[in-house]
Amino acid sequence: MLKEEAQAEEIVQNLFLKIWERKEQISIDTSLKAYLYKSVYNDSLNYIKHLKVKSTYENHATQVMKQTKSPTPANKLQYKNLEDKLREALNELPEQCRTVFQMSRYEELKYREIAARLSISEKTVENHMGKALKLLRLKLSDFLITVTAILITLKNSFL
Repeated sequence: MLKEEAQAEEIVQNLFLKIWERKEQISIDTSLKAYLYKSVYNDSLNYIKHLKVKSTYENHATQVMKQTKSPTPANKLQYKNLEDKLREALNELPEQCRTVFQMSRYEELKYREIAARLSISEKTVENHMGKALKLLRLKLSDFLITVTAILITLKNSFL
């Protein structure tokens, strides 16, 4: 379904982690094989939907950036405001949360690598990222499209 072996393995590993974490609450009425198959199938569909949403935002952001090829004073001011807001929002994060976010987004480390470097569990890394993204979404909601466009542009400039 996914055509990516690594992502398929990740989905299966996450399923087993979910089952382990919720073992007291899970009641399997069908066969275990059917339950596992359906769970992996649904998680795969959710991942594909996520990719489509991400692609839509990237396309929109790309269009916005194409429309503003030469930076106008207004664009420069908006970018400066965005930088200030981002810096302010990052500074409001708890230290560990900010560290995890920066390692994930700026150093492009996987959760497993971050957990190993900081000597914390992967679940703790996930919790920190969720908290960071939630706060940043709230603080930067006005600039969300601009942030996406800038990140795509930066990513493409490194390719």
